[in-house]
Amino acid sequence: MNTTGFLKYAGAVVALSMWSACGALRQAQDDMAVAPPTAAFNGTYNGTYIGRTLSVNGRPVTTARLSPLPSYATIVPDRHANSKTFEYVFNDYGSYASIFDYPKSIKEIGMIAGDGGQGCTNVLYGYGKKIFWNVGGPAQITEYKVPKTPIKTLSVPDSFPTSCAMDTSGDLAVGIYDGSASVSGGDVVIFKKASGSGTVYATPLDEEFFDGYDNQGNLFADGFTGYRSGFALVELPKGSSTFVTIKTSNSVEFPGSVQWDGTYLTVFDQDTNEMYQYTVSGTKATLKATVTFSGSSDCAQTWIVQGLVYCGDAGNGNGEVFSYPAGGSPVATLTGEFDFPLGVVAAKK
Repeated sequence: MNTTGFLKYAGAVVALSMWSACGALRQAQDDMAVAPPTAAFNGTYNGTYIGRTLSVNGRPVTTARLSPLPSYATIVPDRHANSKTFEYVFNDYGSYASIFDYPKSIKEIGMIAGDGGQGCTNVLYGYGKKIFWNVGGPAQITEYKVPKTPIKTLSVPDSFPTSCAMDTSGDLAVGIYDGSASVSGGDVVIFKKASGSGTVYATPLDEEFFDGYDNQGNLFADGFTGYRSGFALVELPKGSSTFVTIKTSNSVEFPGSVQWDGTYLTVFDQDTNEMYQYTVSGTKATLKATVTFSGSSDCAQTWIVQGLVYCGDAGNGNGEVFSYPAGGSPVATLTGEFDFPLGVVAAKK
């Protein structure tokens, strides 16, 4: 089986060695940003980026390309209390989330220890309203009050969730990359009103990478089928219990973020650094426009706000800000210490 990575950079399973240090880190996060443990980087790189197997501290990742070796965060003052908007760059699973307050500053202003993976919030696009979610492991589906107060945690038994999306009614959809007998890889678990044990929905995907709702309450997800034989986009129509495959009018090379942008359903292609804008009718997605990003290496997850796209760049090892829908070169690069950026989300108090 070809074990291509979840993101442009990787796509395999990572040996989990950070958890023992997470407790101590969490105790320190209330007062300051704390450096994660300086554990050795255990990544194994194998072949070209498509088809690569990456092992990083025992966890699967959703990038398509290879990033530089991680650099661990230094202690920085936690000075975000007076900000109104925040951006979160989620690093390697079980490491930390870097906090920013762009456009006030491009500098890291704090962190949440123990986080990693992907994020979502309670709007289809734009700045979330007072909360956001981080999905980074079986027992790490965590809701936070902005800027970083944990509210509650959900879980998926015996599976590795890696993505999330919320609809306008507050339901939380969590995608499963690596599954088990009870919840298979490629499944999506929907938590009604973001609570309870969730309902499992099978999809045609073998591995689910990213998901997102449109403005009609339809849920879309992308990933690979047939043991990495090809990209696929699938939809759970509102009110249905069955996912269907959506045929795109263009080819998508490597799964990227799926998000409504206010007009179109968008799918990011990690291989080409392009965001495709679609209209969807029945089981066909028709390409209306392509937004090209230059200067990025691998936007593992993107998040659209009005006029901008935030990128957690697993290839360049940073966070980037682009104009949207203009695309082009970054209008800003978020600066800090990063450990394999995999996700990004934006929220406000």
